[in-house]
Amino acid sequence: MKDKYDNLEFVDAAGIDLTDNVVKINRCATVVKGGRRFSFSALVVVGDGRGICGYGFGKAKEVPTSVEKAVKDSKKRLIRVPLVGATIPHQVVGRYCATRVFMKPASAGTGVTAGPAVRALLEAVGVHDILTKTYGSTNKINVVRATLDGLLQLRRKEQVAEMRGVTL
Repeated sequence: MKDKYDNLEFVDAAGIDLTDNVVKINRCATVVKGGRRFSFSALVVVGDGRGICGYGFGKAKEVPTSVEKAVKDSKKRLIRVPLVGATIPHQVVGRYCATRVFMKPASAGTGVTAGPAVRALLEAVGVHDILTKTYGSTNKINVVRATLDGLLQLRRKEQVAEMRGVTL
């Protein structure tokens, strides 16, 4: 039995012109004897706009350092996503924990109908026409991971035909 991640194709970041987008910066405070000590975490998505994307998470005492760590982390996990023009090949539901993200291809000119976390990842990968809906938890980290899960499930017609053993 084939797994839904059989077409998972990691990409090397060398030689690819990637743009990064900060999805969320979270401030955390710990109370110590001298007052509050702050730390920051950053969620970043990167992509080339032509089918390659990834996400990363970084923590540090300062915001720029946490963003830098998140970008470095995201470049370790780049994946290739099959696209059909400016949309996805078929509708799919990505799941992660209590979050479900429904994605449906749309006709040209529709635009990206999505919330901020889903939009950031889809624009990084190069999708310009899509309809989405998020169900369950709206935690931005979980939403990005659910969106990535959905993108990992995408197949081209040729891949499906090869899996089924038929010719087009």
